[in-house]
Order: sequence, then structure tokens, then C-alpha cells
Amino acid sequence: MKILDLFKNADPYEVDIVRPYMIAEAGVNHEGSMDIAKRLVDEAKEGGADAIKFQTYKASTLASKDSPAYWDTTKEPTKSQFELFSKHDKFWKNEMVALKQYCDQVGIEFMSTPFDIESADFLNELMDVYKISSSDLTNKPFIEYMCQFGKPIILSTGASHLHEIQEAVSWIEKHGNPLALLHCVLNYPTPDENANLGMIKGLKRAFPGKLIGYSDHTLPKDMKTLEVATLLGSVIIEKHFTHDKTLPGNDHYHAMDKQDLKVFYQNLDRTFCLLGSFKVEALADEAPAIKNARRSLVAAKPIKKGETITEEHLTFKRPAHGISPKHIEDVTGKTAKDDIAEDTVMKWGLISE
Repeated sequence: MKILDLFKNADPYEVDIVRPYMIAEAGVNHEGSMDIAKRLVDEAKEGGADAIKFQTYKASTLASKDSPAYWDTTKEPTKSQFELFSKHDKFWKNEMVALKQYCDQVGIEFMSTPFDIESADFLNELMDVYKISSSDLTNKPFIEYMCQFGKPIILSTGASHLHEIQEAVSWIEKHGNPLALLHCVLNYPTPDENANLGMIKGLKRAFPGKLIGYSDHTLPKDMKTLEVATLLGSVIIEKHFTHDKTLPGNDHYHAMDKQDLKVFYQNLDRTFCLLGSFKVEALADEAPAIKNARRSLVAAKPIKKGETITEEHLTFKRPAHGISPKHIEDVTGKTAKDDIAEDTVMKWGLISE
């Protein structure tokens, strides 16, 4: 499935739970190496992701030189945003074009989050949708600039109050772009107690008609977080992705890898097997139970030929081979055509019409 298909075909009012569109957020975990970037593409595809997303920025346009860290400095010791981003801002237009071509070759959708006007411009030729980072949720001029391309917007909502999200949504709605909102928590990593997956339901209530999803920063562990997010109705899930979770720094330490993705899909397959259909109906495999575990009206005592049948003559027992107890009013008041022995399963042929 392509991301545009999700925007075109998904019914945001549909209550059924669906398999989410999975974005493997490689970000800058390529560490400036095209070989590693291509490996990330290959492994995201192998793991089952629908898309792989990178980040496109220049440190000089993203952060001032005195911007402090907001991540776990025990995992990533760099204490300046400018310094950290300077390590990972070497991929630009040519690299993104090459990665787009490689993704097409591998068969996985290419995406990248732009962080400035120049990257937003050249990425327009390479992507069907724009992803806007939580950090830019209040960046009205940048949001409106990306809206001008007329493409769907995926907006993460980390570290935002409801009124801030409503304001950002209003800017996008003014331009008419289709919109998806991703619940997100800007802790790196996010402790389980801060995941607040209930906010997925909160976004659904607050923004009916919008596609709702989840951008995750919890430690992958058993991938239960993403499974719960799916059950809460996330139609898009984004999670940081790496080829090696033991690597120091940046986004490796809270990222999933291809094995985590496989575990997620294995768990999800079982979950969807358990969910089955949302249509309320008896299953074909329940036919024996319907026939044998339901009850019939049964003679509680002998009934003589010609005798008027009353409720005292009847009880209800298994199996359901005779008259259903729901028809008791249609049986009482009728007469027996022949003698009916005690414990006889009542059938229509035994009583007068």
C-alpha cells in the first residue's frame, strides 16, 4: 500500500481496526554513509515496513549555536543541538535523489522530513506526502510553505497542548491539504509510563474526519507499544529504525531494527486473527453449538392426546432439535395430537395448528 492510497481510500470515520501503514524512521541513522543508508532501506523492506523515512536538514538552518540538548545525554553525550546536527547534515539533494531511486528499486516508499525551505522544495519532486516534525508544530510560516505543494500532510503532535494542535490544524485546513495527526511524546527514549497511548483516542475525538496515528519513541522491547497503538485505531505508525541498536548516540538507542519489525508483525498477525470480523454474526464453526447447545421446549410431564398444553407441561432442555423456547407463547393453548411422553422434545407435528 502506498501512503496516498491511505489518504484516498481510508474512511476516518470507520470504527474497525486496520493494519497500520508502517514508516521506518531511519532519520540520520545512516551516519552520513550511503552504504549504511541503503542497508537501512534493505532491512526496513525485509522487516515489512511500508516506507522508510529520512531527515533532511542543515545544522546552520535548524539550530542556533547555543541550542541545548533535549535528549538523554547519558546515551548521546553531545550537549549542543548545533554540534550534533552538524555531524549528520551531509546528506542533501543528490543523496536524497539516490535514496529515492534505490527505494523504488527495492520496492519500499521513500520519505524524508524537511527542516528548511530548500529541502522542502527539492523533496517535493521525490515524495507524495510531507511529514512535519513535532518541533515545527508551531512554525506557521514553514507549515504554510509546505501546504502550498498541495500534498497530504502528516503532522506529529509531540509536546503540544490541544489548543496548539487545533491552531496548526487550522493553518493546514485553510489550504485544504488532507491531514493525518500522529500522537507523539518527545522523550528520547519515552518511558512506558509516559507513552500515554490514550491520547490516540483523544485525537480521534478532537479531530473527527482526520487520519490518526502514532510516532513512537519508547524502547522497542517486545513491540507491545505499537500493537496497543494499532488496537487504539492508529492507521499510521512511525518508529525510529536502525541496523544496529548497540551503536552509541543520536537515534540508535531507542530505535527498532528489522527483527523488532518482524516481531511486531508476528504479534499483529495473531492479534488480527483473534480480532476476526467486526460484523456481528454467528460463525459457521458455531453451527454444532447452535444445534446441540441451545435448548428446545421439552415435555415436563406426560401430556394426553387432546389435552390443552400449558406452561406447566413444558420445560426447556438441550438440544435445539425441536421447538425453540422463544416460541412458547405459540405452543401454550394448543392441544396435543397424540399422547406425549415426559422428556419428549416438542416438535410442531405433535401439536394442533
